[in-house]
Amino acid sequence: MTRSETNPDVDFFFDKAEQWHTEFDKLRSIILDCGLTEALKWGNPCYLYQNSNIVLIHGFKEYCALLFFKGALLNDPNGILIQQTENVQAARQIRFTNAREITKMERVLKAYIYEAIEVERAGLKVKLKKTEDFPVPEEFQVKLDKKPALKKAFEALTPGRQSAYLYYFNQAKQSKTRAARVEKYIPQILKGKGLDD
Repeated sequence: MTRSETNPDVDFFFDKAEQWHTEFDKLRSIILDCGLTEALKWGNPCYLYQNSNIVLIHGFKEYCALLFFKGALLNDPNGILIQQTENVQAARQIRFTNAREITKMERVLKAYIYEAIEVERAGLKVKLKKTEDFPVPEEFQVKLDKKPALKKAFEALTPGRQSAYLYYFNQAKQSKTRAARVEKYIPQILKGKGLDD
C-alpha cells in the first residue's frame, strides 16, 4: 500500500495534544505508512480501510494507545493486545508510555495493522455477547417484577440498549449503587430511551 495523506481536519488533535505529542506523531506516521484513510471520530484520529474503522489513536494519563476495533480477531503472537475491561468485546489496545517503545515496535505494529486490514477485507465479525448473556442485577429484577410497564418497556428496547443498561447497572460494586442507578434510569427506560439519550 502507498502512504496515505494526513487529513487537515485531524491536525488539531495532534496540535493541541499536551501529553504524548511525540508518541502520537510517531503512531500517526506508522499508520499512514500502511495506507489507511485518516478521519476524526469521537474526537480522536481514526484510520479506515474502505470506510471501515480499523484503528484509533487515543491517550490517557498513564499511557497512549492504538485501539484496534476488531482486535479480538487478531492473532497477537507478541502478546501485546490488551482488553481494556472484561466487558469490552471486540476492541483491543496496544499501550505505550514513551516514543522509544513505539520506534522499537514499528515493524510489529505495521504487521498488526496489516492483519487488521485483512480481517476487514475478509468481512470477519466479532461474535458479540447477546443481551441474555449479561446478568440482570437483582436490584433491577425486583423492579421488573413489580412494574409490568417497566418490564414491557425494557423488552421493547433494542438489544444494544438493553445490554448497555445491564452492563452499566452491573458495573456498580455495591447493591446500594446498583439500586440508585436502576432508580435513576427507570424514567429513561419507560420512555424507550437508551442510556445516552
